[in-house]
Amino acid sequence: MPKAIDQEMSVLSSSKRGLLYLTTNDWTLIIDKASRVKFREGQILVQKGKTTNGIYLLLKGRAKVQVSAQLTSPTLEAGEICGEMSFLEDRSASASVRAEEEVEAYHIDRAALQSLFELFPHLASRFYRSLANNLSRRLRDLIESRAGQAID
Repeated sequence: MPKAIDQEMSVLSSSKRGLLYLTTNDWTLIIDKASRVKFREGQILVQKGKTTNGIYLLLKGRAKVQVSAQLTSPTLEAGEICGEMSFLEDRSASASVRAEEEVEAYHIDRAALQSLFELFPHLASRFYRSLANNLSRRLRDLIESRAGQAID
């Protein structure tokens, strides 16, 4: 495996806010089906109200989730995922994600992921478990930030 791919896998697999339960084999399968994309500062990765048709796995840079003016907007960094709610529900995105600086990411579309999940059911199990963990953590962070705002 080329050194650059090894480094990218290391970024994705070592992130504490990424897809925690995926194995090295899982990452190899996903990266093989993904396409590499770049976004300039200010560009939209995910547009609220539009279907993403897949997920983005950030490799470099930071992106900001834009929910609403009343809510604290989380920042996504290398190793994190975006577009997962739209992917899970097969609906339009509930928030926009904008690059705060140049971002490099892998994009893997729904059909490619579904194909992998049919061939490798254990990959699907680990992937969805990772998503559940991420969504739970993000909800918890949101609740805690709202509780902090109520105290002020």
